Amino acid sequence: MLRELGALTRREFLKLARNPQAIFTSLLFPLLYLLLFGQGFNINPVAQVHPPPSPSEVAALLVFYFRGAPNYYSYFVAGMVGFVAVTATLFIGANVIFDKLFGVFKRTRGTPAPSAAVFGSRLIAGSAQPIALSFFVLGLALLFGHVSGLSGLDVTSSVGLIGGGEVVAAIVLLSLMFATLFLTFGILLDVPQTYFAAVNLLNLPVLLTSDALYPWGTMPTWLQNVSQYNPVSLAVNVLRETLFGGAAYPYPAGIYLFGLLAWTTVLVGIAIALVRRALRPLT
Repeated sequence: MLRELGALTRREFLKLARNPQAIFTSLLFPLLYLLLFGQGFNINPVAQVHPPPSPSEVAALLVFYFRGAPNYYSYFVAGMVGFVAVTATLFIGANVIFDKLFGVFKRTRGTPAPSAAVFGSRLIAGSAQPIALSFFVLGLALLFGHVSGLSGLDVTSSVGLIGGGEVVAAIVLLSLMFATLFLTFGILLDVPQTYFAAVNLLNLPVLLTSDALYPWGTMPTWLQNVSQYNPVSLAVNVLRETLFGGAAYPYPAGIYLFGLLAWTTVLVGIAIALVRRALRPLT
């Protein structure tokens, strides 16, 4: 099985490498968000307070609005990592549906490669892109901090080896979770319109009930309560607590990471059970 998995995974990466337009557009999406949306909505709650607050009041406002981040842009960048990890996996299932329409998927299943290798190869290749884009977002935001006139990511906490490992684990788990879900949708569904309707039915509520982009302090209480159990919020909390400190969080980053692991285990387990049924050997 490992041989077939390696060969099919290599083919998936070659398909991506031979499509530079897809690579360019995938990089352009987070660049535009960081450069236009984040810079344009760089909210400063301190500027709205008169008379000017004391340093202790400024710290309290930042904790209330941005959960300890020094400014909205830094808060936004951490959220964009989670945002990209989800949205970059949307087309993994669409590619399966188009391969079905052109007969590619059926021919692949007709080879001696087991169904686990067919599924695993697409999952590995589909997860690699959002993981790479997530680190691209972090690197680009750090770079913007050295460009005159632009806001950048301000890391205000000491990120040690454990913290760095927790950030990597959060990004990998979130990308793996949604890549598995959307790949499962692609295998179970046959019509592109149905697929995009299904993924948007999942994607939009998950993102809009998270604190990826909304300032925490502006969210109503009920949305804050929903958000704290959202897998995107759990991943983003790990990043923000690692980058900005944990004073604004009731639990350490490891607890949020454990919650994200629980979400991933349950959802990936359900997805694999559905896929195993759908990819039973052809007769």
